[in-house]
Amino acid sequence: MMRLEVPVQVRWSDLDAYGHVNNASLLTLLEEARVHAFWAGGPEGSPSTAIIDAGPGASSVTVIARQESEYLGQIPHHRRPILVEVWIGRMGGASMDVCYEVHAPDRGEVYARASTTVVMLDAASGRPRRLTDAERAAWEPYLEEPVAFRR
Repeated sequence: MMRLEVPVQVRWSDLDAYGHVNNASLLTLLEEARVHAFWAGGPEGSPSTAIIDAGPGASSVTVIARQESEYLGQIPHHRRPILVEVWIGRMGGASMDVCYEVHAPDRGEVYARASTTVVMLDAASGRPRRLTDAERAAWEPYLEEPVAFRR
């Protein structure tokens, strides 16, 4: 089992009136982890498979088809980045499910689990395009069981 571990800083603006990360802000924190993990051009030294070119003029774009999150605890403000474990729960023809587990900086608590379905599109046509062999090869080491939500 291999997961990418991405540090993500909780910003003061992510907090709500109750002093914990707002539910909508969690999606932004997950997006930051996902972009650092899978998109080329992330910050130096960040863990990454760096396979998706999302820069200007890229031949592909990604869209979110579905997101689900489950809160296991309130995410407070931390001076140190929280840790987001990222892995692939499913690879389809033109899509993949990116899975997350959000941890306290010291790994003492799991705050949330989530899943995002990402669809690859051809930038010129706007239509879904199949995952490439290079993408599959880069992501296969991070393929494991998807998030098991409690429901």
